[in-house]
Formats: sequence, structure tokens, C-alpha cells
Amino acid sequence: MNKLIPIVFGLIVAQSAGHAQAMPAFLADLARDNVLSWQFSPYTLHYTYDSAHKAVVMVGVEREHPDAKLDGITLFTNSFGQPTVYAYPWGGVHKTLWGIEHLSFKWTAGLLYGYKDPYKDKVPYNHSGFSPAVIPALAYEFKPGWSGQLNFLGTAGLMFQINAPFN
Repeated sequence: MNKLIPIVFGLIVAQSAGHAQAMPAFLADLARDNVLSWQFSPYTLHYTYDSAHKAVVMVGVEREHPDAKLDGITLFTNSFGQPTVYAYPWGGVHKTLWGIEHLSFKWTAGLLYGYKDPYKDKVPYNHSGFSPAVIPALAYEFKPGWSGQLNFLGTAGLMFQINAPFN
């Protein structure tokens, strides 16, 4: 978790400085014709108590394409304090859910890496720390580009997330 603190701080500084300077070239290329946002989760609610559970903190970058497809990558400490990455090349967003203008359903699918012994059996189909993952979510945009999101983590828990645009 201590390694994530500089990453989170760096993202916050980069976001704040965005008004003073242009977006770095590599981010501008990623964002071309897409919506690029950073993600942060300070808290995950576990459905069941386990004395081995640790705080989960996540940071990431997500790209929404004009055709409503999503892709991205997140770095986090998993529920057992292990550094973990989730890379998702597949995903989608469905806006105006149930006729509510700012409510969206999102889904992502990709590869999770980081659940190792003695917790390798805590995620399904884990092989040498790698496992497939599909994460459905509900997001509500409370101001342009900014949204709160609930990620449904199977039978394990619920992750609370904030999404903010790169400027």
C-alpha cells in the first residue's frame, strides 16, 4: 500500500496541474477521439469478515471510445495486501440506464494478476497469480466527466470508486 501513495499523489498533482499545462503527449495520443479518465478507490466493502482482510486502495486509467467500448488498467492492493494489477482490454458502457440521464451500466473483462500464495484460491481460475476477471459496475455522473461508481466484485465485495477526467 505504501507504494500506491506516491502514485495516488502523482495522479492528483497531475490532475490539478492540468489546468496550467497541456496533457502529456502520450496521454494526448491515448485520449485522441476518446474520453480518458483516472480512477481512484479508497474503500472496498467485503461481504464477509475475514481477519486476513486488509484495506484495498486502487488507482487506474480508463479510456472510453466513441462507440462506448472501454479499456484500461488498474493497480491496487488486493484484500490480502498483495500488489495487484487488472488490465481490461474489453468493456462497455450503457448510458441513461432505466431512463435516468446520468446513470450508466459499465462492464469490463480482462486479466487479473497478483493473487498469490497463500491467497491464490481467493479468485477463481487462478494459475500462477493470473486469473480472468469480469467486473460489472453502476456509475453516476455528478458533474461533467466526474462520476461515482460501484464495482460489483462477485461474491467478495463492493468497491467504491471515483472517476475524473484528464484535462
